[in-house]
Amino acid sequence: MKANDTSRRDFIKLMSVAGLAATALPTACANTKTRNSKPEKENLVFLFQGDSITDGNRGRTEDPNHILGHGYCFAVSSRIGADFSQYGYQFINRGIGGNTLSDLEKRWQNDTLDLKPDVLSLLIGINDVNQVIDGKKEALDVKAFESTYRKLLTSCVEQNQNILIVLGVPFFFASGWRKEQYAKWHPLTVERAEVVKRIAADFNAVLIDYPKVFEEAQKQAPIDYWIWDGVHPTAFGHELMAREWIKQVSKRLRFLTQIQH
Repeated sequence: MKANDTSRRDFIKLMSVAGLAATALPTACANTKTRNSKPEKENLVFLFQGDSITDGNRGRTEDPNHILGHGYCFAVSSRIGADFSQYGYQFINRGIGGNTLSDLEKRWQNDTLDLKPDVLSLLIGINDVNQVIDGKKEALDVKAFESTYRKLLTSCVEQNQNILIVLGVPFFFASGWRKEQYAKWHPLTVERAEVVKRIAADFNAVLIDYPKVFEEAQKQAPIDYWIWDGVHPTAFGHELMAREWIKQVSKRLRFLTQIQH
């Protein structure tokens, strides 16, 4: 009798657990449904523009393994593309190492307007600082930098009034072999960073404050861990950039809040 009583109690306990699981099942399904709910927009074209930080040593062929580069552009695109594969999103990287804003202007029609982006992500300016430091005659002063920047974005808005513009703030940190150049680079970079912030406000753009991201990151590890030569992020730095990009853009494209972590 005692053995039977024990078996009976175990059976009742097992059925109770099963009942609790069955009760919880609809809630679990509901959470999955919420996480995978349909985005507000389909078939978006995400275009990433800029210099070497965006370029990420991307391939110049149609090889899909390298076409998005190996930096923050790749990280952002891979997450969105993996989690929302059924919605026809297209991701394009047109960053070119060494580009200034003037270089970008020369190829703006072919590499931006002709691609008809719905989301334009732009990070540019650090090579313009380099030109000023090197005394290049073609270097843009702050006023010309701002007017050219505004002209390029205006052309995008004229083409597509619903375009979402995402502007990255340029940055420079005292790290690597450029550590001793900080006094020259930093103030010029800040001037152009302030320009980008003003433009972002005027164009109702999403602002990605990368300098702030790296300042916060230094509470966890030295700047050389995140940026190896004052300008270019390490793999870990690019990861921080990608996380911040998704965080800020998700305030406008709400479905990005569903990205799995």
